[in-house]
Amino acid sequence: MLYNYFVYIVTNEYRTTLYIGVTNNIQNRLAQHYFDSNNAKKSFAGKYNCIYLIYYEGFNYPKDAIYREKQLKKWRREKKNLLISNFNPKWETLNNEII
Repeated sequence: MLYNYFVYIVTNEYRTTLYIGVTNNIQNRLAQHYFDSNNAKKSFAGKYNCIYLIYYEGFNYPKDAIYREKQLKKWRREKKNLLISNFNPKWETLNNEII
């Protein structure tokens, strides 16, 4: 199934910092994080070099994606880690797997 909106989690090289976001163009958003990480470092993701996609969920409606993003941001780190591990057990970079 193709989705129009995504909630995603990116992390840094050492998997110590997580950034949760929502977008309607995940490839473009990942490119923006990468650019900011290598240049201006104006955003949280850029400042902490969070450029590695490790988790995502697709949604048909923006309202649903925004609700889920807010929900995940409230979770404790342990719960986020479990969510990621269930989806991506080795915390592998998924940047090239997203269509």
